[in-house]
Amino acid sequence: MIKSKLMKIDVLTLFPKMFKGPFDESIIKRAQKKGLVEIQIHNLRNWAKDKRKTVDGHPFGGGTGMVLMVKPIYEALSEIKKLTPKGTKKRKIILLSPSGKAFNQKRAQTLSKQEHLVFICGHYEGIDERVKEHLVDEEISIGDYVLTGGELPAMIVIDSIVRLIPGVLEKANAIKEESFSCSSLLEHPQYTRPANFKDWKVPEVLLSGNHQQIKKWKIEKAKEITKKNRPDLYS
Repeated sequence: MIKSKLMKIDVLTLFPKMFKGPFDESIIKRAQKKGLVEIQIHNLRNWAKDKRKTVDGHPFGGGTGMVLMVKPIYEALSEIKKLTPKGTKKRKIILLSPSGKAFNQKRAQTLSKQEHLVFICGHYEGIDERVKEHLVDEEISIGDYVLTGGELPAMIVIDSIVRLIPGVLEKANAIKEESFSCSSLLEHPQYTRPANFKDWKVPEVLLSGNHQQIKKWKIEKAKEITKKNRPDLYS
């Protein structure tokens, strides 16, 4: 098996400690140990020039809250690009934002083929529009709701991308039958031992050994679940 090229991920945030738990456990931890991904968390305040480490300001034209400044973000991105290994061609700079395009499995698959990803975690009232216009390749939203910052969305997006990198999961076929992976259907129900628990029984077809009938059952159940929970996908 050909070893995948190392993916480099940089994250710009005001709260770097938030990433310690999620990125130091489970699959992402193993991916880093295998040398398949390198994740660096950067405190945006390191690029602030004043004693208070100011990275935000009042919005021009009035309004509530504070807005992240363009200058610290520009300087941070410039330095991160300089530290990127020579020869890196596939790079994306991504802003996590409620106004971004909706994230989905197809986008995760595309981004998993990049060599370098940089995530900017928005915070406060918003971010200077010039960051979006001149520094960012795309904006991503994880749903139609607002969070206090882009840290949790960044964790979610990175997790969904990293597990798709070849070699990260021990069983490569595991991702092929997942929800959203190869069709518009949600995944079929799964069962394991015992076959009977409190008289809650596993469907007989799954115990039959008849692979053709089992495949048919899985497809039908996937259709039922999709029609019930996500009629938008089913249609």
